[in-house]
Amino acid sequence: MSELGFTPNEMMTIAASRALKGDDVCFVGIGAPSAACNVARLTHAPDITLIYESGTIGTAPDVLPLSIGDGELCDTAVTTVSVPEMFRYWLQGGRISIGFLGAAQLDKFGNINTTVIGDYAHPKTRLPGGGGAPEIATSSKEIYITMAQSKRGMVEKIDFYTSFGHGDGGDHRKRLGIDTKGPTLLITDLAIWKPDPVTKEFTVVSLHPGVTRDKVQETCGWTVKFADTLEETPVPTQLELQTLRDLKARTDAAHKGEAVSAKRGSKDG
Repeated sequence: MSELGFTPNEMMTIAASRALKGDDVCFVGIGAPSAACNVARLTHAPDITLIYESGTIGTAPDVLPLSIGDGELCDTAVTTVSVPEMFRYWLQGGRISIGFLGAAQLDKFGNINTTVIGDYAHPKTRLPGGGGAPEIATSSKEIYITMAQSKRGMVEKIDFYTSFGHGDGGDHRKRLGIDTKGPTLLITDLAIWKPDPVTKEFTVVSLHPGVTRDKVQETCGWTVKFADTLEETPVPTQLELQTLRDLKARTDAAHKGEAVSAKRGSKDG
């Protein structure tokens, strides 16, 4: 907890939530993207349409899902469709305005690795994989990315291309026939980044309160570029903080309850 009364992770989640609008149709990733999207829904964007990969449309979970298969998503959705329909009609049909993704590794052009760390055939670590993220990255009208900064995560060259961002930069997407915008926003626990209009390299446009340029560079694996006019991210409001904390508290309580029930069930069996 900082002297300002909130954690870097809370600042990241709230800054990410502010980027969303009520008329967005958002394809939501599990984890930090899910928290940001639901804070937006519970505060300034009550009409936002949240879609999860399992086929739930217009879902309004009371607690954050553990996975895309969490029953909470289906229980609170306007409707649930099949996964093929979700991808072919909704995503590839151009109906998703924002794809909200996380990353294990990220480079300066917004390319994402969630597949493997190290050599693919002999990896140091196998990650969960792409799931629907590769399709989300190319078919959503634009992509927002959120992740905590570290030199291990923000690297000069990712070990595996799971989800295509801006490739080698410039017009790489266009040259490949991809006509969506790709990554347009990166929100970390230290700063807000946007791609340079020409090179597409992520550039810091806003520092979170109390964060220095040196701190951003220390936790990034490439040479960071800063905007000529660097802003400071507004601190979280009491409503934003309370909404996020209440959501996390409900989630923790629900998941602890599930764990206790499962344990009791195994003993009874």
